[in-house]
Formats: sequence, C-alpha cells, structure tokens
Amino acid sequence: MNNARGGTGNGTTAGAAVGAAGVVGVNLLALRSHNTALVLDLLRTAGADGISRLELADRTGLTPQAVSKITARLRESGLAAEAGRRASTGGKPRTVLRLVPEAGHAVGVHLDRDELRVVLVDLTGAVVGERGAALDLGAGAGVVVEAVAREVEGMVAGGFLGVGVALPGPLDHAHGVLHRVTGFPEWDGFPLRDALARRLGVPVVVDKDTNAAALGLAVGGEGGSFAYLHLGTGLGAGLVIGGGVHRGARTGAGEFGHQVIQLDGPPCDCGNRGCIEALCLAAVARGDLDEAARVLGAGAANLVGLLDIDLVLLGGRTVAADPEPFVHGVAAVLGERARREGAREAAVPVRVASGGARGVAEGAAQLLLGPLFGRADG
Repeated sequence: MNNARGGTGNGTTAGAAVGAAGVVGVNLLALRSHNTALVLDLLRTAGADGISRLELADRTGLTPQAVSKITARLRESGLAAEAGRRASTGGKPRTVLRLVPEAGHAVGVHLDRDELRVVLVDLTGAVVGERGAALDLGAGAGVVVEAVAREVEGMVAGGFLGVGVALPGPLDHAHGVLHRVTGFPEWDGFPLRDALARRLGVPVVVDKDTNAAALGLAVGGEGGSFAYLHLGTGLGAGLVIGGGVHRGARTGAGEFGHQVIQLDGPPCDCGNRGCIEALCLAAVARGDLDEAARVLGAGAANLVGLLDIDLVLLGGRTVAADPEPFVHGVAAVLGERARREGAREAAVPVRVASGGARGVAEGAAQLLLGPLFGRADG
C-alpha cells in the first residue's frame, strides 16, 4: 500500500489513515485510483449482501464524504449498484452497495507446451466462458500468438479489461519477455506481452503458470505462506509469502524443478543434470508414481526447510490424474523430515490445490483483475 503523505483532498487530514481492518486509505487526488481499489475490493468481498458507505469508510479509514464520491463514480460507471437497505442502530436504514460482477470481464490464458486453455471471468473471478485447443509451443512465435488471439477473440467480441497469459518459465514478468523456456530455447528473448497486445489491442500481462495459479489460490482465500507445486508437462513452483506472490528481484523465483538433487544424474532439458524435474518426469514416464512422489517430496522438503512455509499444494495434470500417491508420498517425506528434526508441531500439511484443470487459466485472469482491487502482486 502507498503511505505517501501530503495535503488533504476530500478525506482525512493526515493524508493516510488506517481503518478498523488495517487497510490504508490515502486521501490524495493523485492516488484516487488507490482509494477506489480499496472500495472495490471491499465491495467484491461483501458479495451479493453488499456493504454500506459507513462500513466502507470505517474499514478503509476514508471519510464518509470521500467514500460517497468514490461510490458515486462507481455507480455512474456501472461497477456498483444498490443492494437494498439494512437496519441501523438508530436513525434511518442504511443503503448498501454491491459490486456488479458483469460490469467487466478479463481473459485468462494457460499456454502449455501442448495445449491452450482460455477462460473468461467476471469481476468476482467467476468463470463465465471457457475454450481449449491443442497447441505445439514449438510451432513458432507467430503461430502461437495467432492461436492465442484466435481463441481469445472466439471467447469475447470486445469490451474486456485485457488478457493474462500464464506459461512455463523462465521469463521476465515485469517486461513480458520470455527466456529459454525449458525444452523450447527458441523462445529466448521473445516479447510475448507486447506481441499479443499489438495483435489484440488490449492490455496483456504475462507470468509463469505456477505464479498465476498461486495468485488465483491466494485471491480465492488460501491464506498464509504456501508453495504451489505444479506437475504436468514440466515441474515448477509458485510461492506465496505473507499473502503475496513472491517472484524475486528478477521475477525468476519458483524455478523449483531445476534444483539439482542428484549430481551427475540424468540430463535435463535445462542443460543441468539430476534436476528434480528430470527425475520426477522420468519416474512418471515409467509408471512409478511412488518414486515420482518421493522425488517431489524431496524438493518440497527443501522448500519447507528454506522458507518455513505453512502449506504445500499440489496441482497440474499429472497430479490431477492420480492425486492420492502424490499427496501421500510428499506428505510422507515431509513427515519424516519433521521427525528427524524433532519438530514440536506436526509436519507441514499437503493437499491437492483447488481449481482443477483450469486453475492456471483462472489465476492468469487474476493478473488483470488483481490491480483493479488493489493487489500489487497481480
């Protein structure tokens, strides 16, 4: 949150105030969008029941006058509407407001190595449309960009906020530029964000599939610090630390699959040997899911030891096809580690992530929606 100080506009006298919920509202004209995001987020979390202007003021720290001006603008733009009246303690009943979910939409794209999934979500993140198609990520940038654009245009004719694209890394999230995607080095340096934005004429955000999925889980209510481990055509991790997605200084955090755990082990597509991804995928290919889970557990234990996270979530098509061996196997490795270390608390829990097959695509849509509701990690 921005804690800038300055003269008052239409709110409190100090330029910043902390409401009952600990949310900071900054009453500077230049930061009006920040305050609007705070109000929009509270409208979103209030759901269909709505929330009154007085409650909005109390929870943001903004003055009632500032809230009235913000909500008036939101109503004029169609983003907010009245949701009835609620009894108050003395005085006349309060009018409550709600978010209008259908007032805006975002597109989320999961671009995998061999398939493409596109979802259309409303302002609450609810999926209102979905498309999918086979795709070869190695077919070339022009072919892939056109395929994504075709699916997006087939989903929505226009009037949407933009597109969030999630795909295997490594990549530069800040600039939307791909690096040497594992197995597809020809993508190195390709400006995917700008290419898609030119083709579609809307804002585009690009991030790793694991980060997008982790963001979607955090927005969906998964609290604390957790690791989302995605096992599909590759293996990676999305890290949420203190409620926000951790991307690192160069947006390269989460390259979980390429930690070396077996020196001089089998070669990996990244150029190293003995990577967790290579070992895990090899075990899956020969049908040894117990061994794949044991390798995955070794990597998860490294993360738990390094970051002291609260939870490990598993996802991706390989896990979804047969989740029980992976949940049991990873939990067994974490449990054994906890016993060796004499931990007083139980081992870090392991479970399958919510969202299923479209969890990455839904998280990709949140890359667009997040900033609208004040999430800086969107």
